[in-house]
Amino acid sequence: MDYLPIFFKISQKQCLVVGGGDIALRKINLLLKAGATVECIAPCFCQALVDHSLNETLTLTKKTFVATDIQNQSLVISATNDKRLNAEVSRLAHDGNIPVNVVDAPELSSFIMPSIVDRSPLLIAISSAGRAPVLARIIRAKLETIVPSAYGRLAEIAGDYRQQVKDKFPHIKDRRAFWESALSGNIAEKAFTGRIKEAKADLEQQLTNAKAQKLGEVYLVGAGPGDPDLLTFKALRLMQQADVVLYDRLVSKAVMELVRRDAELVYVGKKAGGKSSRQSDINEQLVQLAKSGKRVCRLKGGDPFIFGRGGEEIETLSEHDIPFQVVPGITAASGCSTYSGIPLTHRDYSQSCRFVTAHLKGGTCDLPWSEFIAEQQTIVFYMALSGATNLSEKLIEHGMKRDMPIALIEKGTLPEQKIYISTLSELPQLISKEKVGAPTLLIVGEVVKLHEKLNWMNH
Repeated sequence: MDYLPIFFKISQKQCLVVGGGDIALRKINLLLKAGATVECIAPCFCQALVDHSLNETLTLTKKTFVATDIQNQSLVISATNDKRLNAEVSRLAHDGNIPVNVVDAPELSSFIMPSIVDRSPLLIAISSAGRAPVLARIIRAKLETIVPSAYGRLAEIAGDYRQQVKDKFPHIKDRRAFWESALSGNIAEKAFTGRIKEAKADLEQQLTNAKAQKLGEVYLVGAGPGDPDLLTFKALRLMQQADVVLYDRLVSKAVMELVRRDAELVYVGKKAGGKSSRQSDINEQLVQLAKSGKRVCRLKGGDPFIFGRGGEEIETLSEHDIPFQVVPGITAASGCSTYSGIPLTHRDYSQSCRFVTAHLKGGTCDLPWSEFIAEQQTIVFYMALSGATNLSEKLIEHGMKRDMPIALIEKGTLPEQKIYISTLSELPQLISKEKVGAPTLLIVGEVVKLHEKLNWMNH
């Protein structure tokens, strides 16, 4: 982050705006809306500002700015077209440790003004760190259409009952669970339609009947192949409400950014030849966390039920009567093939597709090789890098042609995705020469020929 997003209380605080034009007027309107007392200094003022001066919390001072004007100010905004003056205001404010914003000059500012969606007391601020303010405004416009104004009413109701809920539930996890339930059902709907008394009555009844949560729940969530845009709505919702997140090596940083900020993060990744978490330990950890009342998100790369050992985890949960949910994710085969323009099936090239893991239980690779030689079939190998030489030799030994097209897709769906096209016989040399690293998926089949034509990501 380039900036720490904070909300600054300036109610009844003295603030200074230097400049008397339309831009200064927009900044002054925001300051006044937040309850500030504003002095605006400029040699002249636009008519809209003059009309505004009837507001008793706004003072227009017609003069040239001098250094002493900055004294006793809680916040300063410079909104002039004089670069030298803007720089001087910035320097004085920084010297006095006074927060300062220079319009359209983030390099001179100690804070920047975000685009705002106002559903007071609920506020949403959007910033591009000064790089693309128009983009921030576009995003704000989209949020304006999907966040009803009635959310402000709901926030007011929550504020009225905040202390009562705190008294009822001393532990934050129980308070959070209560509010998530209360604010997403009938109470919210009644608040949205203006039935405030009914909403409050329902909230009071729910609070009276509520009990502390003794047993937690586990969410087995597929994080997909890496691109956060490929997450399902349900995956995102559960990621946002989990108290603890157990994540593996294949979950991308971009996906982890969408986890609830105050959730406890526990890395349980596995790596061939490196330090790894044992599956039995992960299973036991899920049980113990749920028994302590935590809501646990087990975040897994790809899909939990496709070479993700998700079945083993929920089998353990079931044995201990732990409630759980499973959220499918886009498996690596689907995501990587799509983002590289290689359809897994095609009427002219392939009528079937097989997903195969190159690592079996116990580290063996005893696969039904003869079944892979069928005509017009696509084979997708997961975790194939370390055994690529053996894989290539075995497929050729059992009758697959040496020049069968293959594709290695490294870090598929991510911005750093790399695609290597070659043939089956040249696979070991390719991996050695290009130093291909995990995570990488291997696609074997005639469909690979379509990559050059259908590689939509680079068109």
